[in-house]
Parts: sequence; C-alpha cells; structure tokens
Amino acid sequence: MKLIIGLGNPGKNHAITRHNAGFLCIDYLQKAWHFGTFQLNQKMSGEISESNVGKEKVLLVKPDTFMNASGTTVSQLVHFYKITPEDIMVIHDDLDIASGTYKVTSSSRAAGHNGVSDVIEKLGTQDFPRIRLGIGRPVAVSGACMPSHDFVLQNFSKEELVTLSALFPAVKDELHKWLRVA
Repeated sequence: MKLIIGLGNPGKNHAITRHNAGFLCIDYLQKAWHFGTFQLNQKMSGEISESNVGKEKVLLVKPDTFMNASGTTVSQLVHFYKITPEDIMVIHDDLDIASGTYKVTSSSRAAGHNGVSDVIEKLGTQDFPRIRLGIGRPVAVSGACMPSHDFVLQNFSKEELVTLSALFPAVKDELHKWLRVA
C-alpha cells in the first residue's frame, strides 16, 4: 500500500491558493486514475480516495487540517496502516522552485515550509519522498516584496494555474516510476 498526500488548506476560500498546489495535483490524479470520490475520514483527519494503480493499492489523501497541522493526518495514516515513511509521497508547493517546474526528493529539510515541517516532526524523520511543485517567489514591486506567508495564501492567477496544471502529467509519470507501474 502507498499513500500519496497532497498538502493544502481545506475550504473553498483556499481552493486555488498557491499553498494548495498539492491538493490541486491530488485532484488531477483522482480524475486521471479514475479513483472514486473523496470521502471525509474524520478519524484520519482527511479526505481519502482509494483504488489501485497497477497492482498497488493507493490512497490519495487531502488532509482536513490546516497546512501547519498536516503531519497529524500523515502520522495517523502511517500508524493505522503500519507503513513506513518510504511508502508515502507528499506533494506540496515550494517557493524555492521556479513556477512551471518541480523536483522529486527522497529526503530533505522543510526549508521553511510549515506543512512539511509538521510532517517531519510528527513522523520523526525527513526521510520520505516528496514532489515539490514550483510556485516561484513574490516579485518585488517598487522595491518592496510581499511576505512569503501572504504570497502562498493568494489565489493563483489564471496563467499560473495553467502553468501548474501543465506539470501534473509529468508528476503522474514520476508517481508511476515510484509505484513501479509500467
């Protein structure tokens, strides 16, 4: 069994914010892989859709906590299903990666991302695979730059959403490699 967890904030007012890049990717995967509708699992503090990808049982997960408490959902699932951190893939936004690009890592620090920091804290390790979706950094206007915490909570522009969504098929291919699906 594998868990693919997209990080984001619940609620319609956060639906297309930069911090919800992970949720948007999970929604794409749910449709692309023809998974069932997401169901809220209050015990696990998340919305879950499950099916198989190839021969592997996969749970797509969107934590029902706010970003800074994402580790609660992840650790509950890891302990309930008795899986190792290597069997989870966390997908999240990353300010340090240019918009329109992504990076796959198997172990790295949180780099200031509070959701990832909480997952690391709750799991007790930073050794779990991640797909980091580039959202870029705020652009300075008249010499001033928007604080990062405000930038990630703003909605994507239409152009940014198109750029982000264009990454999702490649992310799906990366996940196929991770799941060892031909």
